[in-house]
Amino acid sequence: MKDIFSKAVFLLIGIIALLGVINSPAALLLGFAYTLFLNNPFKEYSHKAIHYFLKISVVGLGFGMFIKETLATGKEGLSVTIYSIFLTLTLGLLLSKFLKLDLKLGHLITSGTAICGGSAIAAISPVIKAKSKIISIALGIVFLLNSIALFVFPAVGNFLHLTQEQFGLWCAIAIHDTSSVVGATLGYGDEALRIATTVKLSRTLWIIPLSFFSMLLFKTKGERIKIPYFIVLFIIAILINSSHMLPETATSFIVLIAKRLLILTLFLVGSTISIKDLKSTGVKPIVLALVLWIFISIFSLVYILN
Repeated sequence: MKDIFSKAVFLLIGIIALLGVINSPAALLLGFAYTLFLNNPFKEYSHKAIHYFLKISVVGLGFGMFIKETLATGKEGLSVTIYSIFLTLTLGLLLSKFLKLDLKLGHLITSGTAICGGSAIAAISPVIKAKSKIISIALGIVFLLNSIALFVFPAVGNFLHLTQEQFGLWCAIAIHDTSSVVGATLGYGDEALRIATTVKLSRTLWIIPLSFFSMLLFKTKGERIKIPYFIVLFIIAILINSSHMLPETATSFIVLIAKRLLILTLFLVGSTISIKDLKSTGVKPIVLALVLWIFISIFSLVYILN
């Protein structure tokens, strides 16, 4: 009976998220609260759904963008992207050695902070032959910080009176996962959302050179490097929208569905955060992740403001 009740509540919240009744932070909180009081009956499926829903949502958002603006935005965020990735990777490597942390765990946390959270961790893990427990710890810490960012960043943005352009760029650089980047900017404004999505996805391409660097660092050979193919679909969506191949009503509807699916994805993310798993990680990985996150947040904010 309890199992049926928990499944019914889970599906009900999912439907509410899809209908747009709740916003991004509320969806994440509901997911976390649900797992706290009821065990997620679809935990394995939730992880798979997050993987696919996020990519579908991002491609859908492409139908609300235009190629000229996208190229300009990508160029604008290029310099801060290069500096932030290089400095974060360097600091992460030094801190991992200083804290005497497992180097593979430190590298995964650093990679997730430097580029794109879970996507970077998933891409780099097979390259360095990381064990499943290490991958889980890195993902758990990144998801936790993503959850905090969803609430902290909009509050700081409003307090500092950041423009939509500044806020979108800041979120793209300093928030780990694409889902939380989009979630944080959804309520801030369409321009912030457009800039954040574009810069974050162009940043995701850095997974490729990072994979080669990781192979050299850990002296691994013959491992397949994962290329984020959904970015190609995102670019195709922008090109379709820019050429006006579809009527505006159709593209607007696709963007709306993409945003709703993103809110559902954030509920699923919240439902997969485990307090037990986070407690078992120990203090050192969390200290590393927190220091790197604070560094990249402050560095990118100062850079953008100046």
